Amino acid sequence: MLGRTLREVSAALKQGQITPTELCQKCLSLIKKTKFLNAYITVSEEMALKQAEESEKRYKKGQSLGDLDGIPIAVKDNFSTSGIETTCASNMLKGYVPPYNATVVQKLLDQGALLMGKTNLDEFAMGSGSTDGAFGPVKNPWSYSKQYREKRQQKPHDEKEDSNWLITGGSSGGSAAAVSAFTCFVALGSDTGGSTRNPAAHCGLVGLKPSYGLVSRHGLIPLVNSMDVPGILTRYVEDAAIVLGMLAGHDPRDSTTVQDPVKPFTLPILTDVSKLCIGIPKEYHLPELSNEVRALWSKAADLFESEGAKVIEVSLPHTSFSIVCYHILCTSEVASNMARFDGLEYGHRCDTDVSTEAMYAATRREGFNDVVRGRILSGNFFLLKENYENYFIKAQKVRRLIANDFVNVFNSGVDVLLTPTTLREAVPYLEFIKEDNSTRSAQDDIFTQAVNLAGLPAVSVPVALSNQGLPIGLQFIGRAFYDQQLLTIAKWFEKKVQFPVIQLQEFMDDYSSVLKNEKLTSVSLKQ
Repeated sequence: MLGRTLREVSAALKQGQITPTELCQKCLSLIKKTKFLNAYITVSEEMALKQAEESEKRYKKGQSLGDLDGIPIAVKDNFSTSGIETTCASNMLKGYVPPYNATVVQKLLDQGALLMGKTNLDEFAMGSGSTDGAFGPVKNPWSYSKQYREKRQQKPHDEKEDSNWLITGGSSGGSAAAVSAFTCFVALGSDTGGSTRNPAAHCGLVGLKPSYGLVSRHGLIPLVNSMDVPGILTRYVEDAAIVLGMLAGHDPRDSTTVQDPVKPFTLPILTDVSKLCIGIPKEYHLPELSNEVRALWSKAADLFESEGAKVIEVSLPHTSFSIVCYHILCTSEVASNMARFDGLEYGHRCDTDVSTEAMYAATRREGFNDVVRGRILSGNFFLLKENYENYFIKAQKVRRLIANDFVNVFNSGVDVLLTPTTLREAVPYLEFIKEDNSTRSAQDDIFTQAVNLAGLPAVSVPVALSNQGLPIGLQFIGRAFYDQQLLTIAKWFEKKVQFPVIQLQEFMDDYSSVLKNEKLTSVSLKQ
């Protein structure tokens, strides 16, 4: 049951094959068994069971609210949740309990979803590994998969317990780990520069970043207002589309959302791709790209071509400037957004009472980690009067050039772009932390940041396992507000490659029920 699609589980609930309470208890049991993954900061067990009880009553009356009624979900801990602590994985917000729900959270609860808890992340979502939060790093469930462990035994290694666990990617690593370990069916992440797609690729999941403005940001504690987007993590493309259909639409509390009503995202069955044009950006052929990812990217393009699609090389000439542009704009907005955390209204407040200025300084020193303080300093530097024109304004101009690159490509007849999501598979934590946070983020988000600068939709789809038995994902990028077309193509691709199910037998008493849902690969991109 835990490995099935949303529609399959919804049908099973309607037919009485399982009750919402039983499903909730299965997921709660797995949350406890996989606690060492550190995927959750807060587990809302009592609330989830109460929601399951209410859902059960609706099913008995034949009054199901839809495909999410009675379905366990998780929410990244930078979305406001009424009555549940919301920390952003920071000492600054420990103990902060919002009085309201984020719009996206409320919409899911209105559909009858069961909130299992709040998931771990990099502090204030600043990072690409989910390793820099106040509650400790998140461990990738694939570290403990049968596929990875069997491959590791072929090589000599130090068998120190848990010494070689892998990162999830970030900053929505807790949400990715929660879905990957079957503790929920859907999890919300946030995506500012790849923070949903990056962990999706490392954890073998579908990670969707919707078009900017399609989904409300109200209640998402802001990192970079002009780039933040609520993201969706699921095991199947259609599941992501179902959730997007529930979340999309105008919100009067978020002026950036679309004004027109949004129709439900029902994905048509795509059988003929001969009329599609797939673009391959030549600037994404980076020397740092691993050979395995490069080979899978090429085979994916060949798959489209063999099915009749037109596959062409395209140019996004300003791609090389995206990292610097993103850094300037990101840190500038961070400096502005983090100013609200001053110890006066909510969150942490130091004991210093020498002066207001001393209290501000001590509160922020104690509340923020080095990464957050570093980005605040960088942003304030770029916003200084003498630097504003040379850095911030120039970065805004470059952002427009980057966005225009995408517009030009799509106007030339390209339907979607096909790119890698990450440079390589997930790496061990001890290797990951050798680099500083800024360097890691610049490297790991190199294929994803430009999408946020341009406000486009993008989805990472798992493709195959590497030689080490770890997931590799590829990214599809669509034109703005063509999210349905993007997901339709991604669903076709997903069906063709049929990514294998993670094997976590040691944590799951009924693991055979998960494997029953696994289908044979129809087209293997691994040879």
